[in-house]
Amino acid sequence: MSKPAAPPLELASADPSIAQEMARWLSHLGAERRLSPKTLEAYGRDLRQCLDFLCSHWGERVTLERFASLEATDVRAFMAMRRADDIAGRSLMRALAGLRSFGRFLEREGKGKVGALSAIRAPKVAKTLPKPLPMASAKRLADADERAGEDRETWILVRDAAVMALLYGSGLRISEALGLKRREVPKSGEGDVLVVTGKGNKTRMVPVLQNVLALIDEYAAMCPHALPPEGPIFVGARGGPLSPRIIQLAMERLRGALGLPDSATPHALRHSFATHLLSRGGDLRAIQELLGHSSLSTTQIYTGIDSERLLEVYASAHPRR
Repeated sequence: MSKPAAPPLELASADPSIAQEMARWLSHLGAERRLSPKTLEAYGRDLRQCLDFLCSHWGERVTLERFASLEATDVRAFMAMRRADDIAGRSLMRALAGLRSFGRFLEREGKGKVGALSAIRAPKVAKTLPKPLPMASAKRLADADERAGEDRETWILVRDAAVMALLYGSGLRISEALGLKRREVPKSGEGDVLVVTGKGNKTRMVPVLQNVLALIDEYAAMCPHALPPEGPIFVGARGGPLSPRIIQLAMERLRGALGLPDSATPHALRHSFATHLLSRGGDLRAIQELLGHSSLSTTQIYTGIDSERLLEVYASAHPRR
């Protein structure tokens, strides 16, 4: 059975043949590799930037044959150009990963082997530890009264508090929380588990606290818009799906009120969930499952935070410090 044709892309810097393969590649990554829309968008943007650079670098539109003859010096020149734009090492690493993926796709499709991409070393990325919030601050973010002086409807303040309580109480990504349907969230006293769809459309079960469900119930009762079972549980001011940016802005306002650093973002609540569980004796494997990490090595970064905290306690409390 032949694959459906991907919608054509328009690329001023590349021949229609490479634009067609790019469209097929992105379709493959979305349908078969189940990469998230944001990852697909980033990969597509990185490849377009590379093609634009090569077009200028070579002085001609990029064709499949020319791309297959890519040399290591061409790739290094592109990476140097991106680095000159103050692009972080992690973004450079993602760009190289995307280019390699496209190269492997072309090879599988019999459209040429781009050997130069495998000859380039991935840029080093400085390891940074997530910055969790203090427990007391994380709890205050889920209190609608902290924003009582704002000129906003009460139901919106309660909604934002419910979202933040869910992020911290269950360790969800903001996209996972805002992607929940009304029927997927039990009422307080009627359940204690959520089935969440995470990265790569993978589902997992996570516990949810009763006080968090009570806060969601309070929001749902106050919300002026209908919340049908198949619709999103959290809606915007006009009743449509709630944008993550709204929660980010709410967090920014709370940062000032609570004296929190710029690292206090909605995602920091997920970090706080994992770190606070670990500090209270939580099992690393269990935390991996709760967070939806495919690899334990991803979760192990939180042991670094816990070790750092222990050293701080030791340094401040030891009599011979």
